[in-house]
Amino acid sequence: MPDSALSVSDITRPISPSPDPRRWSALAILLTGAFLAPLDFFIVNVAMPAITTGLHSTAADVQLVISGYAVIYAVFLITGGRLGDIFGRKAIFMAGLAGFAVASALCGLAWSPAVLIAARMLQGLAAAAMAPQALASVHALFPAHERGRALSIYGVVLGLSSIVGQLLGGALVGADLDGFGWRLIFLINLPIALVAFLAAIPLLRETRSEKRPRLDLGGVVLSSLALSSLVVPLVEGRERGWPWWSVLMLLATPVFVELFRRYELSLARAGGDPLIDLSIFRLPGLVRGIAAILTLYAMATFFLTYSIYLQGALGFSAWQAGLAILPFSAGFLAGSTFSPAISRLTGGFAPAFGFSSSAFGAAATALLVLAFPPGTMPPLLLMAPALGFIGLGMGTSMPTMMRAIVERVGPHHAGLVGGIVNSTLQVSAAISVAVLGGLFFTILGARTDAGGIGTAFAWTLLAIAAFHVGGAYLAAGLGQRKVACRALPSVAD
Repeated sequence: MPDSALSVSDITRPISPSPDPRRWSALAILLTGAFLAPLDFFIVNVAMPAITTGLHSTAADVQLVISGYAVIYAVFLITGGRLGDIFGRKAIFMAGLAGFAVASALCGLAWSPAVLIAARMLQGLAAAAMAPQALASVHALFPAHERGRALSIYGVVLGLSSIVGQLLGGALVGADLDGFGWRLIFLINLPIALVAFLAAIPLLRETRSEKRPRLDLGGVVLSSLALSSLVVPLVEGRERGWPWWSVLMLLATPVFVELFRRYELSLARAGGDPLIDLSIFRLPGLVRGIAAILTLYAMATFFLTYSIYLQGALGFSAWQAGLAILPFSAGFLAGSTFSPAISRLTGGFAPAFGFSSSAFGAAATALLVLAFPPGTMPPLLLMAPALGFIGLGMGTSMPTMMRAIVERVGPHHAGLVGGIVNSTLQVSAAISVAVLGGLFFTILGARTDAGGIGTAFAWTLLAIAAFHVGGAYLAAGLGQRKVACRALPSVAD
């Protein structure tokens, strides 16, 4: 298919009752970016011990390998979504994908901790460009009767990235093919990115916002300052003992947020193109939905602390730790597969059902860990269903929350909301690792024994459950949604 923008005929052509395979092929390519970006956040968790040994790095170095990516990715996601609206989602996606591949190669070939940290930051910047384009393109590519399914698939893929990150990380580090060890977790991105890039050339059509806005540089700077002042101390503060600068940055966050709000309102009144159209937050349920999304990635701490529990308390290898996520994976697949049926049965309470299920599973897992002797894995017949409930909840809440939020806005805000949703998830992960990860290490203290790790893990799970109970409250009724405006494909200028 030729590389051309969507035309007026695409808008006026009657909607076909049968799915257009070209649209689904395009979505599959775009989902590669949506999948790779969070995958490379989670895949490093299992490889942390191997990276420390392989590069003779310190704990602070490895923390920066994780946090450097997380900070850059979270800070520039909204800007990445807006760039797609302005310059075209295909162009920004392909530029981001190429940059991600180059950065992944640098990560895999890194000869020192400093090089790896710098490459990870470049990787985060590229991920922020490519990841929002999939969610933004759903409005542009799909008619209303197919959009719900596309959004559900997007939510499932986003959730699968965390699972595959754990499994793949453990498998690649454990396999140590040709002595590459941990480097394979980055080099594996290269063939995937190459195939997606080559497929995008003929299969992706260019789409952008109907009214091509100008890039709001002032908004980019102020939003970056606001997000950085929040995320940087959250991901670095605990590891460094909460130095004065981290506290100062957190205190400065409301100031930067208010400066950003005032600047955006002033620009809108002057007839400019603000980075974020603040009027969208007046849409019914949108703020509540974003607040619920903010609790969703409390589960990021589960993956981190579960890996520590398995390897530190139970003596599992990286490969065994990766396999131990399979009950969660099975639950996630069940939840995502049956989420349409759950939506029909529960109406607008499908997202709340998902949050409640994951909260129940986290609490049950915590009680099992506490009930059995330290250093002993609870029986699989009990542990697997508990982990399965966590996965079931995530598999249900991810796709239903995506639909509940994105279908509240019109196509002209698609890139913006794509960036906001992805950025919210990353801020959620940062807050989770800082607050709940801080709880884990505070309870653990100087202990390294199986009992200490198990107790810290169990109390962290109970805190995750509390976050998801809050998410269930916020998400209640959000599934009863109305599409904000008539669904039309976006037209490139």
